Amino acid sequence: MGRIILYADNACDLDRDILVKYGIKLFYMTTMIKGRTYMDRLTISPPEFYQLLEEPGIVATTSQVNTASMQMEFEEFMKDSDVEIIYIAFSSGLSGTYQSACIARDMVNSERITVIDSLSASVGYGMTVLRAAQAIAANKSKEEVIADIYDNINRMQHIFIVGNFEMLKRGGRVNSAAAMIGDLLNIKLILQIVDGKIVPLEKAHGLKKAQKRFLDIMEMRGYDLKNQTIGISYSHDLEGALEVKRLVEERFGTTDFIISEIGALIGAHVGAGTYCVFFIAK
Repeated sequence: MGRIILYADNACDLDRDILVKYGIKLFYMTTMIKGRTYMDRLTISPPEFYQLLEEPGIVATTSQVNTASMQMEFEEFMKDSDVEIIYIAFSSGLSGTYQSACIARDMVNSERITVIDSLSASVGYGMTVLRAAQAIAANKSKEEVIADIYDNINRMQHIFIVGNFEMLKRGGRVNSAAAMIGDLLNIKLILQIVDGKIVPLEKAHGLKKAQKRFLDIMEMRGYDLKNQTIGISYSHDLEGALEVKRLVEERFGTTDFIISEIGALIGAHVGAGTYCVFFIAK
């Protein structure tokens, strides 16, 4: 069996120690702020990014991975006839990076490159990448690794609370009047990812009610929540994320968590004060 090299991109929000432990390679989408280009967790840390966002009127924009750079990396590894590549991409419903990777794969024209659409984001995506890395470390075949990846993709739930309406307004997702009313009434939007796209789930008045709905939705959809790994990601509020963890522990008895701060790439669209939970469905 050939050596499997696993690629993801920085939308997975996995901490560097996990990436290093399993030899996971990343493609980096970039974030632009005030004319400067950053790569999250490389040239800007999440806390530094959210500090920049506090400046009035700041708008952060993002760019997908360049096809040519992907092609160059693929070609370099294809020089070794014993190498297979699996690239799990940020959701095609949220970025064009998956399509870029497919083009790069076809330009290299190698059957040894597998490109998979994660239909996921942040730690939900990262948990699929981690499962693949663990399968590779366990010396599973390429076919078995791919089966594990698709099992996660088909069952991963993403439920999240948007912290405030300001970033949604800046990004053009809601108008100014709706943003002002939402913040005044302390409305929290609960969203989910379905088929790789962000769609509204419901609204709650206040953070505590929104957190309670997290738990209700988890109980309704989740499979053996006590014994699975639960993912939590957050933006600029570790205490809030730890409170979500405490609530999950208290209600379901869960002991295994992956907690990570949302990086600049996704933070550019959701802003500070966002909380996400990720779990496997029935």
